[in-house]
Amino acid sequence: MDNVSAQTVIAGDAEITGTIKSAGTVRIDGKLDGELHCEKDALVGKSAVVKGNLNVSSAVVEGTINGNIVARDRIELKASARLTGDLKAKRLVVEDGVAFVGRSEVNASGVAPAAPQHSAPPTPVPPGIDANRPGVAFPKR
Repeated sequence: MDNVSAQTVIAGDAEITGTIKSAGTVRIDGKLDGELHCEKDALVGKSAVVKGNLNVSSAVVEGTINGNIVARDRIELKASARLTGDLKAKRLVVEDGVAFVGRSEVNASGVAPAAPQHSAPPTPVPPGIDANRPGVAFPKR
């Protein structure tokens, strides 16, 4: 995505509230309070502040996002990126210095993994143990 020129640019002095839908590539340098649905790639520049979710093909994040990112291919978090939210992609690149608070789901195949199969039933809680407080035993009365 580094050599791709953006088709839609939201300049640093622009503030948008609402949902943006684009069939092309989008670069955000300003503020977005809403969602971005992009058929191609998104670049969130260093000065950008996004409060909302991104649904894109690929994303490069240099700025601040408070929301979730779902990418059909790749998410790249540059050193200056600040992400508070979850992300989901086939591939993930995280540079040293990124601030990320959330959960990530990275699966190169794009297929959800099967739930693990448990071969044995769960171990019953012994008498005198409070199941809600593991490791704490109470004497019988």
